[in-house]
Amino acid sequence: MRVTVRLFARLRDLAGAGELTRDVSAPATVQTVWDSLVSEMPSLAEYERTMSVAVNAEYSRMAASVNEGDEVAFLPPVSGG
Repeated sequence: MRVTVRLFARLRDLAGAGELTRDVSAPATVQTVWDSLVSEMPSLAEYERTMSVAVNAEYSRMAASVNEGDEVAFLPPVSGG
């Protein structure tokens, strides 16, 4: 199944793109999508414990189910003022 992945802030910089498309096998979770990204871009791994995730613009958890056509967003913590 195909999902759209949105990456923000430092994750976008590391991946070189803010939006990616990924094919994952069903049944899939946010963790499945994340693991596929980390396997291609190991530098993302260090952000897993501190980032927020969303499925279809609603905050979610790594164990949340992902379906065909969903948008999965990964948001690392940001600082600023």
